[in-house]
Amino acid sequence: MAANFPVKAEALAGMDDETVQDWDQFILRFTKLQDAMGGRLYPALLDYLQEPYDNRPMLDKLNRLEQLGFLGSIDDWNTLRVIRNHFAHDYPEDDAVKAAFLNQAAAAVPLLESLLKRVAAAVPGFEA
Repeated sequence: MAANFPVKAEALAGMDDETVQDWDQFILRFTKLQDAMGGRLYPALLDYLQEPYDNRPMLDKLNRLEQLGFLGSIDDWNTLRVIRNHFAHDYPEDDAVKAAFLNQAAAAVPLLESLLKRVAAAVPGFEA
């Protein structure tokens, strides 16, 4: 995929089937990972750390994770969530918008990796 990055609007229409499939897999995995982190990993992490946040709203959980150093800032999480929501809820016709969404997601991969590494450093047996 590195050969296709950054994605340009003009290139979207000319992508071969394999490249389209690669991007589809990337989008699926990005959204699933972001969902799994928010829905399962972070609640399990708080439970592992014996933090009583089971019945608290997600914003409270994120604030606590930020305080504990697992999130650089809640803004980091919100950025990932906005990108994820582009793929889950937006269906733009404009190729420039599609390309921008893909480029945002690809640029956010290091952030996802760093968040996972923070968890891995704190939880024995967890691999990022």
